[in-house]
Amino acid sequence: MAWTTPTAFFFSAIGLALLGLTVLEILRPTARVRGFLPMATTRGDRFFISLLSAAFIHLLWLGLVDGGLLIASCASALWAALLMRWG
Repeated sequence: MAWTTPTAFFFSAIGLALLGLTVLEILRPTARVRGFLPMATTRGDRFFISLLSAAFIHLLWLGLVDGGLLIASCASALWAALLMRWG
């Protein structure tokens, strides 16, 4: 993998999100909740599921569509927001 500016931005964003989740967990500990997912999850579980989902959304987009990744990124961000809120 080439270490380019977008790659550095991507890994920095994930690192900052994990740092933010850690601070939020210290300030406001989470409890397992049951949303539309078929299991009780914590905030960290939903974040991990949203990262995996974003990877699969992007892979499906690359496999099925010849366009750019902006629409897949927007769909992934929307899915992550829904998952973090109501998942």
